[in-house]
Amino acid sequence: MSTTSLENKSRWPVWLCWLAMVLDGFDLVVLGTVIPTLIKTQDLGFDAVGATFAATISLVGVGLGALFIAPLSDRFGRRNLLVACVTWFSIFTIAVVFAPNVAVFSIFRLLAGLGLGACLPAALAYMNDYAPAGSAGKSTTRTMTGYHAGAVATAVLALMVIPDWRIMFVVGGVAGFVLVPFLWFKLPETLPAVITLPAVSRPAAKETETAREAAPAVEERASFRDLGRKPYPLVAAGVAVASFMGLLLVYGLNTWLPQLMASAGYTLNAGLSLLMVLNVGAVVGLVVAGILADKHGTKRIVLLWFGLSAVFLAALSVKIQNELLLNAAVFVTGVFVFSSQVLVYAWVSQLFPARLRGTALGFAAGVGRLGAILGPAVTGTLVAAGIAYPWGFYVFAGAAVLAVAALVLVPQAVTAAAGKRTAVGPS
Repeated sequence: MSTTSLENKSRWPVWLCWLAMVLDGFDLVVLGTVIPTLIKTQDLGFDAVGATFAATISLVGVGLGALFIAPLSDRFGRRNLLVACVTWFSIFTIAVVFAPNVAVFSIFRLLAGLGLGACLPAALAYMNDYAPAGSAGKSTTRTMTGYHAGAVATAVLALMVIPDWRIMFVVGGVAGFVLVPFLWFKLPETLPAVITLPAVSRPAAKETETAREAAPAVEERASFRDLGRKPYPLVAAGVAVASFMGLLLVYGLNTWLPQLMASAGYTLNAGLSLLMVLNVGAVVGLVVAGILADKHGTKRIVLLWFGLSAVFLAALSVKIQNELLLNAAVFVTGVFVFSSQVLVYAWVSQLFPARLRGTALGFAAGVGRLGAILGPAVTGTLVAAGIAYPWGFYVFAGAAVLAVAALVLVPQAVTAAAGKRTAVGPS
């Protein structure tokens, strides 16, 4: 692709991958916006148990999609998988509107989650293939601002349309269908493995030699087994633990922050406002973290970010009487907590070669989703036991410390033992 062509097309991948993340952000909060109405009206037979099951099975679907579907982007191309995943997600999001009971509602959410779970790692892998050299941190964090923008937009939409909860899923599904044709027609493929080499006239001996040299780049297929081969096991283990802890923080805080603040003696309205402040801080943190990671190295910044997350989360265990100071503390906590997790994805994109990028991101995101399931469950247990404040913040701070410990063991870069395979990706 020529420089001029790249410049002409560069805006489409940036915006389309960002919009794909908006859909993921939609999924982050949509159930939280409709569950109170479903329980109150008992529509479809919902009660607290049914709502918990639906929420959990949704996250299971997202985790399975990240683990088992996202790696297919290394085989069939990022663009093809993004189109397929957004289409799949949109179909089953619309289907939720027609669910006759809790069981079918939950099954549709599980199936929608499969597409959403693969969407995030595929979009991030695409952006890191497409981005200029040396800008992986900024490209990843900029794309992930869509995640929190989608969460905020969905919450605003809920304020407008609830108690008619079905409109939420109609809007989410229709938005996906609108995005699909743009993904199909405006995204160029990034992987060399899916490009057919043109036939050229050359001596037979030279042609045979060239074919042998090209074969590994075209035929070699990525799988999770590759993550168990040197030099990747320690890298994969470290980023998996960090991703687990990072998403435990993201989902635990987004689910329970209002309740944690209420347990500390703040009003419910204050807790809801602080949740919005937390996510605004997340957007700012993503922008700043990406710039600093590209300038000073992703490992250095991600360790600093998780470390500061631990400090500020622990600090929130102390009740702050001044409202302005409290909002500032929560804002700064959001700056570090949410972008810490995204920096893990950025680092994964740098540590693994292009042929393994989708697989590695899917693995990190999939294991992370287990943390997404555990975070709300652990915090909910503390709430039920009446010790959510201050112990909830101590648990979150501890998770951030464990992420630091895991990432310290990961090398700055992986260059040895991967052999020729590290040179497969696009320059």
